[in-house]
Amino acid sequence: MTDTVQLKRWRRPPMIKRTWLRALVWVGVPLYVALSLGSMEVNWARVIDGLPRAKEFILSFSSPDFTSRWNDIYEGIYESLVMAFASTVVGILISVPIGLGAARNLAPTPVYLVCRGIIALSRALQEIIVAILMVAIFGFGPFAGFLTLAFATIGFFAKLLAERIEDVSKSQSEAIRATGASWSQWVLYGIHPQVFPRFIGLSMYRLDINFRESAVLGIVGAGGIGATLNTAFDRYEFDTAAAIILIIIALVLMAEYTSSWLRVKVQ
Repeated sequence: MTDTVQLKRWRRPPMIKRTWLRALVWVGVPLYVALSLGSMEVNWARVIDGLPRAKEFILSFSSPDFTSRWNDIYEGIYESLVMAFASTVVGILISVPIGLGAARNLAPTPVYLVCRGIIALSRALQEIIVAILMVAIFGFGPFAGFLTLAFATIGFFAKLLAERIEDVSKSQSEAIRATGASWSQWVLYGIHPQVFPRFIGLSMYRLDINFRESAVLGIVGAGGIGATLNTAFDRYEFDTAAAIILIIIALVLMAEYTSSWLRVKVQ
C-alpha cells in the first residue's frame, strides 16, 4: 500500500503538454536566439573601445553638473513640458469623440469602423517616423514635436478609452437608459462615472509618456530637452547629460505620484 502511494506521488503537470512541442521549444528557442545574435554583426572592437566612455558616463551620475549649462537645461525642460502638456491636452480633446465612436457598445458599425481606422493609423506610425515627417514639413523646433505627440496621443488614448467603455457595467448603464434618457444623458450619467477615474489615470500616464518622448524627439530636431541631451553627449559632457537624465527621472516620478493621488481623489 505504501509503495503504491509513493508511485502515485503528485507531479506538477508540464506547461506544454505535448512532448514533441516541448522538445521543439527547448531546442528551437535557443537556436533562434543564437542565430539572431549571430546576425547582428557586432563590432566587438568598437564595443571594447566604448567601455571606458560607458564607465565615465555611469560614474558621472555621482557628480552631475546642473550649473555649467543650466540655461540650456532650463530652456530644454521648459520646452519639453510645454510641448508635452499642450500635445496631451489637444490629443485628449480629439481622442474623446474618437474613443466614443470606437466603443462597440456605443456607436453604430460605420462610425465604429471609421474611428477604429483612425486609431489604427495613429498607432501604426512610430513617433520617431512621424517626427521626421513633421520636421521635414514644418522645420526644426517644438511645433513639429507638438504635432507628433498629439498625433500619437490620439491612437493611444482613444484605444484605451474605447476599451474601458466597452468594459463598463451593463446593469448601471442600462438602468440609466431604462429611465428614457437620451444618448447624451446615457453617456453622461451611465458611462462617464464608470470611466472617469480611468480617464484621469490615462491622461496623467499619457502626459508622462509625452514628456519622456519629447526627450527622444529632440534628437531628430523636434525640440525639447532631447536636443540639449544630444548636444551634451556629442560634447562628451557626461556630467551634464547625467544631470538632465536625473531631472527627467524626477519629473516622471512627480507625474507618477500626482497621477496616483488624482486617481484616489476622483474615485
